[in-house]
Amino acid sequence: MTIKKENFSTKIGEKELSIEISSMAKQANSAVLAKCGETIVLVTVVMPNKDSNANYMPLRVDYEEKFYAAGKIIGSRFIRREGRPSEEAILSGRLVDRAVRPLFDQRIRREIQVVVTVLSIDEENDPDFVGLVGASAALAISDVPWNGPVGGVRIAKIGGKLVINPDNSDSLGPDFEFEIFAAGTRGKINMIEFNGKEVEEKEVTEALITAQGEIDKLIDFQEEIINKCGQEKANLNLAETSPALREKIVRFLDNRLEEAIYSGSGDGYKSNLPTLKEELIEYLKGEMGSGDEEVDFQAVDFLFEEIVDTTVHKNVLENGKRPDGRKIDEVRKLEGEVSLFKRTHGSAFFSRGDTHALAITTLAPPDAEQLIETMETSGKRRFLLHYNFPPYSVGEIGFFRGPGRREIGHGALAEKAIRPLIPDKENFPYTIRVVSEIVSSNGSSSMATVCASSLSLMDAGVPLKKPVAGIAMGLMIGESGNYKVLTDIQGPEDHHGDMDLKVAGTEDGVTAVQMDVKVDGLPIKIIEEAIGQAKKARLEILKLMNSVITSPRDSVSPFAPSIDRLSINPDKIGLVIGPGGKMINGLIKKYKLSDISIEEDGQVFVSADDKNMVDQAIQEIKLLTKEFKVGEIIEGKIVRILDFGAIVDLGGGKDGMIHVSELKEGFVKNVKDVVKEGDFVRAKIIRVDDDGHIGLSLKQLNSDSSGTAKEGSKK
Repeated sequence: MTIKKENFSTKIGEKELSIEISSMAKQANSAVLAKCGETIVLVTVVMPNKDSNANYMPLRVDYEEKFYAAGKIIGSRFIRREGRPSEEAILSGRLVDRAVRPLFDQRIRREIQVVVTVLSIDEENDPDFVGLVGASAALAISDVPWNGPVGGVRIAKIGGKLVINPDNSDSLGPDFEFEIFAAGTRGKINMIEFNGKEVEEKEVTEALITAQGEIDKLIDFQEEIINKCGQEKANLNLAETSPALREKIVRFLDNRLEEAIYSGSGDGYKSNLPTLKEELIEYLKGEMGSGDEEVDFQAVDFLFEEIVDTTVHKNVLENGKRPDGRKIDEVRKLEGEVSLFKRTHGSAFFSRGDTHALAITTLAPPDAEQLIETMETSGKRRFLLHYNFPPYSVGEIGFFRGPGRREIGHGALAEKAIRPLIPDKENFPYTIRVVSEIVSSNGSSSMATVCASSLSLMDAGVPLKKPVAGIAMGLMIGESGNYKVLTDIQGPEDHHGDMDLKVAGTEDGVTAVQMDVKVDGLPIKIIEEAIGQAKKARLEILKLMNSVITSPRDSVSPFAPSIDRLSINPDKIGLVIGPGGKMINGLIKKYKLSDISIEEDGQVFVSADDKNMVDQAIQEIKLLTKEFKVGEIIEGKIVRILDFGAIVDLGGGKDGMIHVSELKEGFVKNVKDVVKEGDFVRAKIIRVDDDGHIGLSLKQLNSDSSGTAKEGSKK
């Protein structure tokens, strides 16, 4: 069978993007192949013919990384196939999901699945960009009701210039300043991922303006495809209540809802609303007569949320009234503490209202670096930040099954925020792991993680260049377009608000931004205002953090390993390792070391619990790899007397020979007349042969120092 296809192409930056409408996945509602360079993804959309029983909009976005796409066979020795998705794949799936989800009618109850499968990948073109545009095109031409299309583009600032859709390698160079991935609809942004090196807020806005121009071009491009290939959208049943039932619910809630939401300084929302909903359901059951229609309690639940949402919006927009009574730009009560546990290498507790993060830092030798091998990446990671969200943090019971999408996404954001301030390996050779345990959550736990992790790192003696803080900003938009930006959103404002904008950085600039919305998108003007308002809050939080710990500890914990480093000639690495690892294993055993790690460039890292042992091992490695030069003065013990000279131990398994003619001026009948085994001598190097043999002289050293021949000193 011949695969039917129709091709469309456009240019983004300096690169060509093509969309191919394909019959390759014929059973799907729609399928496209999206290409940029040699990076190719297949995106499929499937929607069955019947509604599900879910009481929410059941959308799934899956990002499938295939090792064959990069020409790799990866896996354990016994399992050579793809298994659980990597963190990178999960983050890529979240990126697509966050851009397309706001454009669905949330009343849809039919399952929808978008699958992004990476078929081929080159080194320079990121599949995230290709996958998002492909997903948008596939949804747009399908019969699935959706308010797209969306566009998404990566913008980087490199060497002072904004680059559209840069090569991956450009982001690894020394001129890299920041990178932003923005997605949205025409004239609006609905998703942001940003990381940078302490960037001014105005530069973020400038990059968004550039991104919006490219997004609008991608919308034009996809509309051309829709006009030629788009299917008629399916007419779906939406979760709605009858007008009569709606009227009953509104009447029941009329005098109760505000009191439930706004009592108890914000605590009422969490404690009172579930009770109020139960009372509503009991009321509706009691109102049901024999001739009444059956009540759809899923629809009741949806309507209840809708009325709460309207109430929260109205109070913020008309009265500036928040559920906990705070001002629009007010941060919740802040607290912090460090050094909570003696045996851990660093610890900190940070709270913002009822959101509490406990961060623990662990330091380890360089060999504890995480080895990464995915479809896109092969390498090592020496700074790791892991985020845990146990069910007790929200007063619930649940399973502990390892990190889900939420944990991975929040941890990656916090890690991205702090990474630019982590010292390089040459200045701080430890592998660093921070674990953030969210012990209580009421909104913005990822930004609390940034604050707690920063404090914990400083408590551990990590020479963090500057402390980092984060804040989550919210938004309420009215039907007429009026809006209010909220500082430090908590649970109800996150749940019912229209934006979740997280901004992290130092006192000098932004290091990470993440934005998601529940509307079709936001004009850049609102985002700019929110980022500016976030700076005021960030500086307030940094002030509190500086009062807890002003600077990193002068030294690491006594329970952390001691690590030192030296640089050797890469040609000498073999000497340190020895045949079959004999030398390096011998050093580890001799000095009771934790590890000796050697880099290709000749950097050697030595670690042990006892610093004295580290120092001794370093000294022996220096002697072992020492490069002797003619004219250098050495010291050593006579270890062997020969008929024609004496052998001197130079340390590190090396020795040199003083020929009998170089012992002193004049004729020497017997070597033992001048030196004896066990004597400690100073001598001058007069010869270094290519094979490593070293010639020494007492005579020339003594002649240089006094003009007359003297015997070697004895001890």
